[in-house]
Amino acid sequence: MGAAPGPTHTSIDVRLPNSTEKRMPDSSTNTSLVARAWAALDAVPDPEIPVVSIRELGILRDVRQAPDGVIEAVITPTYSGCPAMAQIAEDIGAALDGAGLAPHRVVSVLAPAWTTDWITDGARQKLRHYGIAPPSRTCTTQGTQAPQPVRLVSRNEREHTQPVCPRCGSPNTERLSQFGSTACKALYRCITCREPFDYFKPY
Repeated sequence: MGAAPGPTHTSIDVRLPNSTEKRMPDSSTNTSLVARAWAALDAVPDPEIPVVSIRELGILRDVRQAPDGVIEAVITPTYSGCPAMAQIAEDIGAALDGAGLAPHRVVSVLAPAWTTDWITDGARQKLRHYGIAPPSRTCTTQGTQAPQPVRLVSRNEREHTQPVCPRCGSPNTERLSQFGSTACKALYRCITCREPFDYFKPY
């Protein structure tokens, strides 16, 4: 996924080199390390929905090498106060350690805010196979993290988006609860096959 355009950030976890002398590596080394870091983080799953990766969900925003030589993984929480972010930061650190890419740090960015439109098409398909109805789109631009014109969506418009049953494909569904297994999901039931399922709420 593309990098976010220069947001304000705060460090979650920091690991610094042993040496006090910090030199910026040459560009070829920089590119190689960043590519290795992307490859290592591609497989890091979301703690709450392990069938999809944090990159596929759009949580992993960027991987870069800072001027001090430290590999930075940039993440955006799905919502403010998301309890999974600490686990995600820990999993990122473990993946980078496993790839021999220390020192590294995880950086959290809050703007632009995460949106379900950043979930990739491949991840949406995986959610269906996992039994979760993927979110409807809130804008016409698919899967992009580039800045887009703000589109205000009324609460009624979002609530009247009827999810399709991920089990039988029927659009004949009803909401049982605004909250499902996690805060970002609602509980629905298919009237056709009578099976309950989670719907990933769009926002």
